[in-house]
Amino acid sequence: MHEIRVHNTMSGKVEAFHPQKAGEVKMYTCGPTVYDFAHIGNFRTFVFQDVLRRFLKLRGFRMNHVMNLTDVDDRIIANAAAAGSSIRDYTEKYVQAFLEDCRTLSVEAPEHWIRATDNIDDMVKLIERLTKNTYTYQSEGSIYYRIAKFKDYGKLSKIDLSGMQANARVDNDRYEKESARDFALWKAPKPGEHFWETPIGAGRPGWHIECSAMAMKYLGETLDIHTGGIDLSFPHHENEIAQSEAATGKQFVRYWLHAEHLLVEGEKMSKSLGNFFTPRDLFVKGYKPSALRFALCSVPYRRQLNFTFDGLQQATSSVERLRNFAARLKNEKFPAGKQSTMAGRIAQAADDFDAGLSDDLNTAQALAAMYDFVREANIAMDKGEFQQSDVAPAEEFLANFDKVFAIVEDSDADKLKNLGFDTGVDAPGDDEIENLVAERQRARQRRDFAESDRLRKLLSERGIILEDTKDGNVRWKRK
Repeated sequence: MHEIRVHNTMSGKVEAFHPQKAGEVKMYTCGPTVYDFAHIGNFRTFVFQDVLRRFLKLRGFRMNHVMNLTDVDDRIIANAAAAGSSIRDYTEKYVQAFLEDCRTLSVEAPEHWIRATDNIDDMVKLIERLTKNTYTYQSEGSIYYRIAKFKDYGKLSKIDLSGMQANARVDNDRYEKESARDFALWKAPKPGEHFWETPIGAGRPGWHIECSAMAMKYLGETLDIHTGGIDLSFPHHENEIAQSEAATGKQFVRYWLHAEHLLVEGEKMSKSLGNFFTPRDLFVKGYKPSALRFALCSVPYRRQLNFTFDGLQQATSSVERLRNFAARLKNEKFPAGKQSTMAGRIAQAADDFDAGLSDDLNTAQALAAMYDFVREANIAMDKGEFQQSDVAPAEEFLANFDKVFAIVEDSDADKLKNLGFDTGVDAPGDDEIENLVAERQRARQRRDFAESDRLRKLLSERGIILEDTKDGNVRWKRK
């Protein structure tokens, strides 16, 4: 196996990855702000961190992974008030939709899903620590972080502080422009807004303090990995560092990993441009969850991903190619023998796969290792040069591949049904397909061609395509 190396935004370099504790990774992922449905740009980042998580698990690491659900911020406060709803009631629909979308896109659940509103006391305690260390000041009932006191501010995003105005403040959770300002740790309530009564006064937390408090509560004062979209590096992650390190005096995060933006057909995704898509918008158009997942992880995470419908269609074909290969391994009979040259090719492909992912999660290289192997293996099968002894190692490689990419197992129809989509197809399971194929084979052998045709048509209507091979076997695949 190859040494795992990752690009650390803090250093700007690719570094060897070594967690603090051998065999265990403490990882924090900035989750969604649940004021609306998550879009495919969000999921580009969530699928990236899922591939990272799955690869680390494949390499034997035990994960202690936290993802937050930001269920209180300016937008949520405003939207809940406009809807005449409590914060919890307003956000619950979007929380459940996000969790469903994660399951549909095979994004594994972290060890801890945590909500901001369940951890207000921890945020208050962290603000109290910062006040004790003289990093805060009060104004009109709100508490602000004094950026000028933290000498290393800007070390992650490399922002230039020369133009910073002394004592200038921002109260909104998201900065209007890239200019450093003191930011609110605790916000005094406005009339009609939800607030908490706490030892530091009535109000609610700012966005940035939420992640610092929750990350350190569940993972300790120093994390191994912190992931997020590149848009979060400033101000959010910069402010997390300032808060956390000012409170503890310790390094907050050892490796910062940021995913680049997603474009749609070469343009920034925007509702005003009509190119704004949630996963469900694409499922309505007939695209499969597996194809969307493939498309989102096909480009290495530090490269901008240009999402196109042609690319999504190609992703659909790529997934089917892998599934057809898996079906050949399972269903075809190959010549006996142990002198196959394919054994070495499988081992080389597995090594190339590991090398790609070890190299800063180069998903393009890892995918190429698999698809090059599939092409060569299919050719060998067609020539009768793929032997029965090759099946087990090929299936092992495919299984390890799918532990990371999670696209080979065909569960698209079930996932869409769980979301309430009518797929229009009563998709049978593998065992039922095998039984129907075997029944059709028996009909052919007794020359009952009417029954054979009926079974082929039945399978076709249920989304299964049959291919009769030259050697008398049958291959099947899902449409």
